[in-house]
Amino acid sequence: MIYGQLENMAHEISVVPGIVLEGLRFLEGKDFASLPAGRIDIDGDRVFALVQDYRTKPETEVRPEAHSRYLDIQFIASGCEKIGFASSTDAPPAVEDYSEERDIRFYDHVPHESSLLMTAGSYAVFFPWDIHRPGCSISEPCDVRKILVKIDMHHNR
Repeated sequence: MIYGQLENMAHEISVVPGIVLEGLRFLEGKDFASLPAGRIDIDGDRVFALVQDYRTKPETEVRPEAHSRYLDIQFIASGCEKIGFASSTDAPPAVEDYSEERDIRFYDHVPHESSLLMTAGSYAVFFPWDIHRPGCSISEPCDVRKILVKIDMHHNR
């Protein structure tokens, strides 16, 4: 897992892995308010973005998830949310596994979950070995505009 602020990209450019930098470069200089909700192809199925508008929910209403094929760069364009995260190392088996169809597995709970407080301009990178619980309310429900950049880890080996 990597956490950062898009405004610090000039400082982070030398330490962020190239595969992540490709996704961050897509975010650089964008007018996020004018992007239409939905999918934006960057490089076909290898790299694409999902522009999402939603209201956060209490943590108890959001299930932890993980992916096998894609890494996620979750960028908050507006609003704020809490994202839980944990290593998949000692996680219980997934309760629902849609890895083949939709590249997602859901968990009822994960041990040793920590939280990130995400505000406008912040991003978090979740690799396939990171379980994450996005879209959680910090204290009250909040409207969020998120740009989710998906990068195919299998294609980039």
